[in-house]
Amino acid sequence: MTLKKFFLLVAAMVLAFALAACSNDEESSADGENGGSTDNTESDNESDNTDNAGNGDNVVLDFWVFGSTGYDQLIEEYKEVNPNVTINFNEGEMNDMHNNLFTSLSAGSGAPDIAMVEVSEVAKFLEASGQFYNLNDYGAADVAGNFLDWKWQQAQSVDGSFQLGLPTDIGPTTMFYRTDVIEEAGLPTDPEALAAEIATWDAYYDAAKTIKEATGKPISDSPMLLFNSIRDQQSQQYFNEQDELIIEETVKEAYDFTTKLLQEDLVGQNALWTPEWGSAMEDGSYAILPGAPAWMIGNVKGNAPNSAGKWSLTTIPEGAGNWGGSFLTIPAESDHPEEAFEFIAWLTAPEQQLKSFHSMGLFPSAPSVYEDEAFLATTDEYFSGAQTAKIFAEAAESVVPVYMGVNYSIVNTELETAIMNVAVEGADPQGEWDAAVQRIEQQLSRQ
Repeated sequence: MTLKKFFLLVAAMVLAFALAACSNDEESSADGENGGSTDNTESDNESDNTDNAGNGDNVVLDFWVFGSTGYDQLIEEYKEVNPNVTINFNEGEMNDMHNNLFTSLSAGSGAPDIAMVEVSEVAKFLEASGQFYNLNDYGAADVAGNFLDWKWQQAQSVDGSFQLGLPTDIGPTTMFYRTDVIEEAGLPTDPEALAAEIATWDAYYDAAKTIKEATGKPISDSPMLLFNSIRDQQSQQYFNEQDELIIEETVKEAYDFTTKLLQEDLVGQNALWTPEWGSAMEDGSYAILPGAPAWMIGNVKGNAPNSAGKWSLTTIPEGAGNWGGSFLTIPAESDHPEEAFEFIAWLTAPEQQLKSFHSMGLFPSAPSVYEDEAFLATTDEYFSGAQTAKIFAEAAESVVPVYMGVNYSIVNTELETAIMNVAVEGADPQGEWDAAVQRIEQQLSRQ
Protein backbone atom coordinates (compact mmCIF):
# COMPACT_ATOMS: atom_id res chain seq x y z
CA MET A 1 0.00 0.00 0.00
CA THR A 2 1.35 3.48 -0.92
CA LEU A 3 1.71 6.09 1.77
CA LYS A 4 -0.94 8.23 0.06
CA LYS A 5 -3.45 5.38 0.13
CA PHE A 6 -2.56 4.64 3.72
CA PHE A 7 -3.24 8.23 4.77
CA LEU A 8 -6.61 8.15 3.00
CA LEU A 9 -7.43 4.91 4.77
CA VAL A 10 -6.37 6.40 8.08
CA ALA A 11 -8.49 9.51 7.64
CA ALA A 12 -11.58 7.44 6.95
CA MET A 13 -10.96 5.16 9.85
CA VAL A 14 -10.28 7.92 12.33
CA LEU A 15 -13.68 9.36 11.52
CA ALA A 16 -15.33 5.95 11.78
CA PHE A 17 -13.70 5.17 15.08
CA ALA A 18 -14.56 8.59 16.48
CA LEU A 19 -18.21 8.00 15.71
CA ALA A 20 -18.05 4.51 17.16
CA ALA A 21 -16.39 5.79 20.31
CA CYS A 22 -19.19 8.27 20.85
CA SER A 23 -22.00 5.76 20.36
CA ASN A 24 -20.57 2.50 21.58
CA ASP A 25 -18.24 3.00 24.53
CA GLU A 26 -19.94 0.17 26.44
CA GLU A 27 -19.34 -2.32 23.65
CA SER A 28 -15.69 -1.35 23.44
CA SER A 29 -15.05 -2.12 27.06
CA ALA A 30 -17.13 -5.30 26.89
CA ASP A 31 -14.91 -6.82 24.22
CA GLY A 32 -12.87 -8.40 26.95
CA GLU A 33 -10.82 -5.25 27.66
CA ASN A 34 -12.40 -3.23 30.47
CA GLY A 35 -11.09 0.05 29.14
CA GLY A 36 -10.57 3.15 31.18
CA SER A 37 -9.64 6.70 30.32
CA THR A 38 -6.83 7.22 32.80
CA ASP A 39 -3.26 7.33 31.52
CA ASN A 40 -0.68 5.83 33.82
CA THR A 41 2.99 6.49 33.17
CA GLU A 42 5.75 4.37 34.64
CA SER A 43 9.15 6.01 34.50
CA ASP A 44 11.83 4.80 36.83
CA ASN A 45 15.50 4.47 37.60
CA GLU A 46 17.39 4.80 34.36
CA SER A 47 20.74 3.15 34.95
CA ASP A 48 24.15 2.71 33.36
CA ASN A 49 24.13 -0.98 34.22
CA THR A 50 24.39 -3.29 31.23
CA ASP A 51 22.13 -6.26 30.65
CA ASN A 52 20.77 -8.45 27.87
CA ALA A 53 18.66 -5.70 26.27
CA GLY A 54 20.26 -4.20 23.17
CA ASN A 55 23.79 -2.91 23.74
CA GLY A 56 23.29 -1.97 27.39
CA ASP A 57 22.64 1.74 26.74
CA ASN A 58 19.75 3.40 28.52
CA VAL A 59 16.56 2.90 26.52
CA VAL A 60 13.09 4.41 26.95
CA LEU A 61 10.15 2.58 25.38
CA ASP A 62 6.66 4.05 25.11
CA PHE A 63 4.04 1.31 25.47
CA TRP A 64 0.36 1.88 24.58
CA VAL A 65 -2.26 -0.62 25.73
CA PHE A 66 -6.02 -0.63 26.24
CA GLY A 67 -8.09 -2.28 28.93
CA SER A 68 -7.05 -3.67 32.27
CA THR A 69 -4.07 -5.86 31.51
CA GLY A 70 -1.97 -5.73 34.65
CA TYR A 71 1.09 -5.29 32.46
CA ASP A 72 2.31 -2.45 34.66
CA GLN A 73 3.08 -5.06 37.34
CA LEU A 74 5.01 -7.26 34.89
CA ILE A 75 6.97 -4.22 33.70
CA GLU A 76 8.36 -3.88 37.21
CA GLU A 77 9.57 -7.49 37.04
CA TYR A 78 11.21 -6.85 33.68
CA LYS A 79 13.04 -3.80 34.95
CA GLU A 80 14.56 -5.80 37.78
CA VAL A 81 16.65 -7.76 35.28
CA ASN A 82 16.82 -5.01 32.65
CA PRO A 83 17.58 -1.86 34.67
CA ASN A 84 18.68 0.11 31.62
CA VAL A 85 15.20 -0.16 30.05
CA THR A 86 12.53 2.32 31.10
CA ILE A 87 9.01 1.59 29.89
CA ASN A 88 6.45 4.38 29.84
CA PHE A 89 3.16 2.56 30.31
CA ASN A 90 0.10 4.28 28.84
CA GLU A 91 -3.20 2.48 29.43
CA GLY A 92 -6.42 3.79 27.91
CA GLU A 93 -9.70 2.94 26.17
CA MET A 94 -9.63 0.70 23.10
CA ASN A 95 -11.17 3.01 20.50
CA ASP A 96 -9.14 5.98 21.71
CA MET A 97 -5.91 4.03 21.55
CA HIS A 98 -6.56 2.80 18.01
CA ASN A 99 -7.61 6.29 16.90
CA ASN A 100 -4.46 7.80 18.38
CA LEU A 101 -2.31 5.18 16.70
CA PHE A 102 -3.95 5.84 13.32
CA THR A 103 -3.44 9.57 13.75
CA SER A 104 0.20 9.19 14.76
CA LEU A 105 1.01 6.91 11.85
CA SER A 106 -0.76 9.32 9.50
CA ALA A 107 1.24 12.28 10.79
CA GLY A 108 4.50 10.38 10.77
CA SER A 109 5.19 11.22 14.41
CA GLY A 110 3.91 10.48 17.86
CA ALA A 111 3.54 6.71 17.61
CA PRO A 112 4.82 4.63 20.53
CA ASP A 113 7.57 2.05 20.46
CA ILE A 114 5.03 -0.68 21.24
CA ALA A 115 1.30 -0.61 20.51
CA MET A 116 -1.41 -3.11 21.38
CA VAL A 117 -3.76 -3.91 18.49
CA GLU A 118 -7.07 -5.75 18.94
CA VAL A 119 -7.68 -8.69 16.62
CA SER A 120 -10.57 -7.01 14.80
CA GLU A 121 -8.19 -4.20 13.76
CA VAL A 122 -5.27 -6.37 12.66
CA ALA A 123 -6.26 -6.59 8.99
CA LYS A 124 -6.46 -2.79 8.73
CA PHE A 125 -2.98 -2.34 10.14
CA LEU A 126 -1.61 -5.14 7.97
CA GLU A 127 -2.83 -3.09 5.00
CA ALA A 128 -0.32 -0.46 6.17
CA SER A 129 2.45 -2.87 7.10
CA GLY A 130 5.07 -0.39 5.92
CA GLN A 131 4.31 1.64 9.04
CA PHE A 132 5.43 -1.23 11.31
CA TYR A 133 8.53 -3.32 11.82
CA ASN A 134 8.32 -6.85 10.46
CA LEU A 135 8.81 -8.94 13.58
CA ASN A 136 10.20 -11.74 11.41
CA ASP A 137 13.33 -9.60 11.14
CA TYR A 138 13.80 -9.62 14.92
CA GLY A 139 13.35 -13.27 15.80
CA ALA A 140 9.61 -13.91 15.58
CA ALA A 141 10.24 -17.37 14.17
CA ASP A 142 12.11 -18.27 17.35
CA VAL A 143 9.03 -17.65 19.51
CA ALA A 144 6.25 -18.67 17.10
CA GLY A 145 6.12 -22.11 18.69
CA ASN A 146 4.99 -20.54 21.96
CA PHE A 147 1.55 -19.76 20.53
CA LEU A 148 -1.51 -21.45 19.10
CA ASP A 149 -1.13 -21.69 15.32
CA TRP A 150 -4.44 -20.00 14.56
CA LYS A 151 -3.64 -17.10 16.88
CA TRP A 152 -0.21 -16.59 15.31
CA GLN A 153 -1.70 -16.52 11.82
CA GLN A 154 -4.15 -13.76 12.72
CA ALA A 155 -1.34 -11.17 12.66
CA GLN A 156 0.52 -12.63 9.69
CA SER A 157 0.39 -11.66 6.03
CA VAL A 158 -1.27 -14.19 3.76
CA ASP A 159 2.09 -15.40 2.43
CA GLY A 160 3.63 -15.51 5.92
CA SER A 161 6.40 -13.06 5.07
CA PHE A 162 5.26 -10.31 7.46
CA GLN A 163 4.47 -10.70 11.16
CA LEU A 164 2.70 -7.66 12.55
CA GLY A 165 2.57 -8.57 16.25
CA LEU A 166 3.12 -11.11 19.01
CA PRO A 167 -0.04 -12.62 20.53
CA THR A 168 -1.34 -11.74 23.97
CA ASP A 169 -4.71 -13.08 25.17
CA ILE A 170 -7.50 -14.89 23.31
CA GLY A 171 -11.26 -15.33 23.64
CA PRO A 172 -12.20 -18.97 22.92
CA THR A 173 -15.96 -19.35 22.95
CA THR A 174 -18.02 -21.66 25.14
CA MET A 175 -21.61 -21.90 26.35
CA PHE A 176 -22.66 -20.29 29.63
CA TYR A 177 -25.97 -21.49 31.05
CA ARG A 178 -28.39 -20.89 33.91
CA THR A 179 -28.52 -24.10 35.92
CA ASP A 180 -31.93 -23.22 37.38
CA VAL A 181 -33.57 -22.79 33.98
CA ILE A 182 -31.84 -25.86 32.54
CA GLU A 183 -33.00 -27.94 35.50
CA GLU A 184 -36.57 -26.66 35.22
CA ALA A 185 -36.55 -27.77 31.58
CA GLY A 186 -35.51 -31.28 32.60
CA LEU A 187 -32.08 -31.08 30.99
CA PRO A 188 -28.85 -32.14 32.77
CA THR A 189 -27.03 -29.39 34.67
CA ASP A 190 -23.64 -31.14 34.82
CA PRO A 191 -21.31 -29.49 32.24
CA GLU A 192 -20.22 -32.71 30.53
CA ALA A 193 -23.71 -34.16 30.51
CA LEU A 194 -25.21 -31.00 29.05
CA ALA A 195 -22.50 -30.83 26.39
CA ALA A 196 -23.35 -34.40 25.39
CA GLU A 197 -27.07 -33.55 25.33
CA ILE A 198 -26.50 -30.48 23.11
CA ALA A 199 -23.60 -31.66 20.97
CA THR A 200 -24.92 -30.33 17.64
CA TRP A 201 -26.86 -27.29 16.47
CA ASP A 202 -29.77 -29.56 15.59
CA ALA A 203 -29.75 -30.71 19.22
CA TYR A 204 -29.59 -27.06 20.29
CA TYR A 205 -32.77 -26.43 18.31
CA ASP A 206 -34.46 -29.40 19.97
CA ALA A 207 -33.33 -28.14 23.39
CA ALA A 208 -34.73 -24.71 22.57
CA LYS A 209 -38.16 -26.22 21.96
CA THR A 210 -37.93 -28.27 25.16
CA ILE A 211 -36.94 -25.23 27.24
CA LYS A 212 -39.69 -23.08 25.74
CA GLU A 213 -42.35 -25.69 26.38
CA ALA A 214 -41.23 -26.41 29.95
CA THR A 215 -40.39 -22.90 31.16
CA GLY A 216 -41.86 -20.44 28.68
CA LYS A 217 -38.37 -18.94 28.28
CA PRO A 218 -36.16 -18.65 25.18
CA ILE A 219 -32.96 -20.64 24.98
CA SER A 220 -31.03 -17.37 24.49
CA ASP A 221 -31.98 -13.73 24.76
CA SER A 222 -29.57 -12.47 22.09
CA PRO A 223 -29.90 -13.45 18.41
CA MET A 224 -26.47 -12.00 17.64
CA LEU A 225 -24.72 -14.32 20.09
CA LEU A 226 -26.34 -17.30 18.39
CA PHE A 227 -25.36 -16.08 14.93
CA ASN A 228 -21.84 -15.23 16.07
CA SER A 229 -21.40 -18.64 17.67
CA ILE A 230 -22.02 -20.50 14.42
CA ARG A 231 -20.21 -17.96 12.25
CA ASP A 232 -17.06 -18.10 14.35
CA GLN A 233 -16.77 -21.87 13.90
CA GLN A 234 -16.32 -21.45 10.14
CA SER A 235 -12.87 -21.49 8.57
CA GLN A 236 -14.10 -18.77 6.19
CA GLN A 237 -16.60 -16.09 7.15
CA TYR A 238 -17.10 -12.85 5.23
CA PHE A 239 -14.13 -12.72 2.84
CA ASN A 240 -11.65 -15.12 1.27
CA GLU A 241 -7.95 -14.28 1.15
CA GLN A 242 -8.48 -12.43 -2.13
CA ASP A 243 -10.93 -10.15 -0.24
CA GLU A 244 -13.88 -11.42 -2.24
CA LEU A 245 -17.25 -11.35 -0.46
CA ILE A 246 -18.33 -14.96 0.23
CA ILE A 247 -21.13 -14.65 2.79
CA GLU A 248 -23.67 -16.57 0.73
CA GLU A 249 -21.49 -19.67 0.90
CA THR A 250 -20.21 -19.28 4.45
CA VAL A 251 -22.61 -17.58 6.89
CA LYS A 252 -26.02 -17.68 5.22
CA GLU A 253 -26.72 -20.98 7.00
CA ALA A 254 -25.94 -19.37 10.37
CA TYR A 255 -28.23 -16.47 9.46
CA ASP A 256 -31.04 -18.81 8.44
CA PHE A 257 -30.71 -20.87 11.62
CA THR A 258 -30.80 -17.77 13.80
CA THR A 259 -33.79 -16.21 12.07
CA LYS A 260 -35.65 -19.55 12.13
CA LEU A 261 -35.38 -19.64 15.92
CA LEU A 262 -36.42 -16.00 16.08
CA GLN A 263 -39.54 -16.66 14.06
CA GLU A 264 -40.42 -19.59 16.30
CA ASP A 265 -40.00 -17.38 19.37
CA LEU A 266 -37.16 -19.55 20.69
CA VAL A 267 -34.65 -16.68 20.91
CA GLY A 268 -35.16 -13.28 22.53
CA GLN A 269 -34.71 -9.79 21.08
CA ASN A 270 -32.08 -8.18 23.29
CA ALA A 271 -29.23 -6.41 21.53
CA LEU A 272 -25.75 -6.91 22.95
CA TRP A 273 -24.44 -4.49 25.59
CA THR A 274 -27.86 -2.96 26.29
CA PRO A 275 -29.17 -2.61 29.86
CA GLU A 276 -31.83 -5.20 29.03
CA TRP A 277 -29.20 -7.68 27.91
CA GLY A 278 -27.25 -7.17 31.12
CA SER A 279 -30.23 -7.37 33.47
CA ALA A 280 -31.41 -10.60 31.83
CA MET A 281 -28.28 -12.29 33.19
CA GLU A 282 -29.53 -11.61 36.71
CA ASP A 283 -33.19 -12.28 35.99
CA GLY A 284 -32.69 -15.77 34.63
CA SER A 285 -35.08 -14.97 31.81
CA TYR A 286 -33.33 -17.34 29.39
CA ALA A 287 -31.33 -20.56 29.54
CA ILE A 288 -28.09 -20.30 27.57
CA LEU A 289 -25.59 -17.58 26.68
CA PRO A 290 -23.88 -19.07 23.60
CA GLY A 291 -20.55 -18.01 22.14
CA ALA A 292 -19.26 -16.68 25.46
CA PRO A 293 -15.46 -16.11 25.60
CA ALA A 294 -13.30 -16.26 28.70
CA TRP A 295 -13.51 -12.51 29.32
CA MET A 296 -17.33 -12.73 29.46
CA ILE A 297 -17.03 -14.22 32.95
CA GLY A 298 -16.39 -10.77 34.37
CA ASN A 299 -19.29 -9.34 32.40
CA VAL A 300 -21.75 -11.89 33.78
CA LYS A 301 -20.55 -11.42 37.34
CA GLY A 302 -20.84 -7.67 37.00
CA ASN A 303 -24.36 -7.77 35.60
CA ALA A 304 -25.62 -10.56 37.86
CA PRO A 305 -23.92 -10.18 41.26
CA ASN A 306 -26.71 -12.07 43.04
CA SER A 307 -26.71 -15.10 40.75
CA ALA A 308 -23.62 -16.92 42.03
CA GLY A 309 -24.13 -20.66 41.77
CA LYS A 310 -26.93 -20.25 39.22
CA TRP A 311 -24.52 -20.10 36.30
CA SER A 312 -22.21 -22.74 34.84
CA LEU A 313 -20.45 -23.30 31.53
CA THR A 314 -19.58 -26.02 29.08
CA THR A 315 -18.44 -26.52 25.50
CA ILE A 316 -20.43 -25.11 22.62
CA PRO A 317 -22.02 -27.39 19.98
CA GLU A 318 -19.78 -28.47 17.10
CA GLY A 319 -16.56 -26.75 18.17
CA ALA A 320 -15.52 -23.25 19.19
CA GLY A 321 -14.71 -19.87 17.78
CA ASN A 322 -12.71 -16.94 19.05
CA TRP A 323 -13.96 -13.53 20.16
CA GLY A 324 -11.36 -10.97 21.11
CA GLY A 325 -7.69 -10.95 21.99
CA SER A 326 -4.82 -8.71 20.97
CA PHE A 327 -1.28 -8.40 19.64
CA LEU A 328 1.77 -6.31 20.52
CA THR A 329 3.22 -4.45 17.54
CA ILE A 330 6.25 -2.21 16.98
CA PRO A 331 5.53 0.91 14.86
CA ALA A 332 8.28 1.85 12.42
CA GLU A 333 8.82 5.17 14.21
CA SER A 334 10.51 3.37 17.10
CA ASP A 335 14.24 3.95 17.39
CA HIS A 336 14.61 0.81 19.50
CA PRO A 337 13.00 -2.13 17.66
CA GLU A 338 15.44 -4.70 19.04
CA GLU A 339 14.82 -3.72 22.65
CA ALA A 340 11.08 -3.43 22.01
CA PHE A 341 10.97 -6.91 20.51
CA GLU A 342 12.96 -8.37 23.37
CA PHE A 343 10.47 -6.91 25.83
CA ILE A 344 7.31 -8.07 24.04
CA ALA A 345 8.80 -11.53 23.53
CA TRP A 346 9.32 -11.70 27.29
CA LEU A 347 5.89 -10.25 28.10
CA THR A 348 4.05 -12.74 25.87
CA ALA A 349 6.10 -15.78 26.90
CA PRO A 350 4.14 -18.62 28.55
CA GLU A 351 5.43 -17.77 32.03
CA GLN A 352 4.12 -14.21 31.85
CA GLN A 353 0.86 -15.26 30.18
CA LEU A 354 0.20 -17.58 33.12
CA LYS A 355 0.77 -14.68 35.53
CA SER A 356 -1.60 -12.48 33.52
CA PHE A 357 -4.25 -15.18 33.69
CA HIS A 358 -4.03 -15.50 37.45
CA SER A 359 -3.85 -11.75 38.09
CA MET A 360 -6.21 -10.32 35.46
CA GLY A 361 -8.01 -13.26 33.84
CA LEU A 362 -6.37 -12.80 30.42
CA PHE A 363 -6.75 -16.18 28.78
CA PRO A 364 -3.38 -17.43 27.45
CA SER A 365 -2.62 -17.93 23.77
CA ALA A 366 0.37 -20.10 24.76
CA PRO A 367 -0.83 -23.74 24.78
CA SER A 368 2.01 -24.92 27.05
CA VAL A 369 0.19 -23.08 29.84
CA TYR A 370 -2.70 -25.51 29.40
CA GLU A 371 -0.45 -28.26 30.81
CA ASP A 372 0.13 -26.41 34.07
CA GLU A 373 -1.58 -28.28 36.92
CA ALA A 374 -2.51 -25.13 38.82
CA PHE A 375 -3.98 -23.65 35.68
CA LEU A 376 -6.09 -26.73 34.91
CA ALA A 377 -7.26 -26.88 38.51
CA THR A 378 -8.81 -23.40 38.26
CA THR A 379 -12.48 -23.46 39.18
CA ASP A 380 -15.06 -20.74 39.75
CA GLU A 381 -17.65 -21.06 42.49
CA TYR A 382 -19.78 -18.38 40.87
CA PHE A 383 -20.07 -20.76 37.92
CA SER A 384 -21.07 -23.69 40.13
CA GLY A 385 -17.46 -24.81 40.60
CA ALA A 386 -16.93 -25.47 36.88
CA GLN A 387 -13.37 -26.14 35.69
CA THR A 388 -13.26 -22.89 33.77
CA ALA A 389 -9.63 -22.96 32.62
CA LYS A 390 -9.88 -26.53 31.38
CA ILE A 391 -13.07 -25.84 29.44
CA PHE A 392 -11.67 -22.71 27.79
CA ALA A 393 -8.39 -24.46 26.99
CA GLU A 394 -10.20 -27.27 25.21
CA ALA A 395 -12.17 -24.68 23.27
CA ALA A 396 -9.01 -22.77 22.34
CA GLU A 397 -7.39 -25.83 20.84
CA SER A 398 -10.39 -26.47 18.57
CA VAL A 399 -10.48 -22.99 16.98
CA VAL A 400 -9.63 -22.83 13.27
CA PRO A 401 -7.76 -19.94 11.59
CA VAL A 402 -9.96 -17.29 9.99
CA TYR A 403 -9.09 -14.54 7.53
CA MET A 404 -11.17 -11.53 8.58
CA GLY A 405 -10.31 -8.93 5.95
CA VAL A 406 -10.05 -5.16 6.21
CA ASN A 407 -13.79 -4.62 5.58
CA TYR A 408 -15.03 -7.14 8.14
CA SER A 409 -16.84 -4.51 10.21
CA ILE A 410 -18.88 -3.30 7.22
CA VAL A 411 -20.34 -6.74 6.66
CA ASN A 412 -20.84 -7.47 10.34
CA THR A 413 -22.74 -4.23 10.94
CA GLU A 414 -25.13 -4.84 8.06
CA LEU A 415 -25.82 -8.45 9.00
CA GLU A 416 -26.45 -7.41 12.59
CA THR A 417 -28.93 -4.80 11.33
CA ALA A 418 -30.73 -7.47 9.29
CA ILE A 419 -30.94 -9.92 12.20
CA MET A 420 -32.17 -7.30 14.65
CA ASN A 421 -34.81 -6.13 12.16
CA VAL A 422 -36.12 -9.69 12.06
CA ALA A 423 -35.97 -9.90 15.86
CA VAL A 424 -37.55 -6.57 16.79
CA GLU A 425 -39.70 -5.66 13.81
CA GLY A 426 -40.69 -9.12 12.62
CA ALA A 427 -39.21 -8.38 9.20
CA ASP A 428 -38.92 -11.05 6.50
CA PRO A 429 -35.55 -12.84 6.93
CA GLN A 430 -34.80 -13.29 3.23
CA GLY A 431 -35.82 -9.73 2.45
CA GLU A 432 -33.53 -8.45 5.19
CA TRP A 433 -30.67 -10.62 3.93
CA ASP A 434 -31.06 -9.35 0.37
CA ALA A 435 -31.19 -5.73 1.55
CA ALA A 436 -28.10 -6.24 3.71
CA VAL A 437 -26.17 -7.77 0.80
CA GLN A 438 -27.09 -4.81 -1.38
CA ARG A 439 -25.88 -2.32 1.25
CA ILE A 440 -22.67 -4.28 1.75
CA GLU A 441 -21.90 -4.39 -1.96
CA GLN A 442 -22.56 -0.66 -2.30
CA GLN A 443 -20.16 0.14 0.53
CA LEU A 444 -17.47 -2.23 -0.72
CA SER A 445 -17.64 -0.67 -4.19
CA ARG A 446 -16.58 2.63 -2.62
CA GLN A 447 -13.55 1.22 -0.82
